[in-house]
Amino acid sequence: MKVIHKISDFFIFSNLLIASAALAQCALTYLIFNQEINYDILGIETTATLLLYNFSILLSKPKNPQNSIYARTRWIFKYTYVIWASSLLSMLLMFYFTFQISFESFLFLGAIGAFSLLYAIPVVRYKGVKIGLRNIPFVKLFHIAFIWTCSSVILPVIELTAEGIHVDLDQVIYLSVMKFLFLIICTLPFDIRDFKQDSSYNLITIPTYFGIEKAKMINYVLLIVHSGLIVLSPFELDVKIGLLFTNALICIFLKQYVFKGVNEYNKVYLLDAFLVVQFLLVYASMMIY
Repeated sequence: MKVIHKISDFFIFSNLLIASAALAQCALTYLIFNQEINYDILGIETTATLLLYNFSILLSKPKNPQNSIYARTRWIFKYTYVIWASSLLSMLLMFYFTFQISFESFLFLGAIGAFSLLYAIPVVRYKGVKIGLRNIPFVKLFHIAFIWTCSSVILPVIELTAEGIHVDLDQVIYLSVMKFLFLIICTLPFDIRDFKQDSSYNLITIPTYFGIEKAKMINYVLLIVHSGLIVLSPFELDVKIGLLFTNALICIFLKQYVFKGVNEYNKVYLLDAFLVVQFLLVYASMMIY
């Protein structure tokens, strides 16, 4: 068990899991639209995500990281060389992929990256004080969902369009709404976990405003709404089966593991794995049906 725990810590804390999630969600868009996967787009999406998450962590280094109550913080600044090594490799690969994609995709990715940095960098003036977007009431959750929706749905569509491939606009909008909602479902438990920390920083999130129990209920309601959107979606039956099966697993995981018993800081990170699981289930469903 210790070996498994160390391996899971490595993939979670090194941001390899979240980078894999970005890759999977981007690839899922190609599956849903029944288009050939563009591995250059997947490559730049993966490396850009890893680089962004790595630098956001390094820039937020506390004074005494080894005294932190969070295992993730202690791990990252104990094995900083891992973060720097993966960042350097990501930077080199991203430089290569940049020259493989269209100029339109490059500009869009740059805009996404710039907007992502506004999450923590204090450049937005709110009530006379410069703050990051994360400090604006309720923005924290929706900012993340918006960025991921843009990078995993809109970016592939822009590249497909640049290649002369037509993608139905109504389906793009529908998938974007579904993806945005799904990302909120997977992100809200992080806000619930961070309730005490966000309260101490006076951050207004769904859990700090409505309370933990109501936030959990909202999570379940969103799962039901998202499942309804899947059923009514214009996509193929095999896609719907994979997406619905993912929602069922997430519901079980939330009820039996994340929202039950003693709150363990790391277990919420496993929700990122469902971003990969969703792709695998849709792919498997398409192979079967």
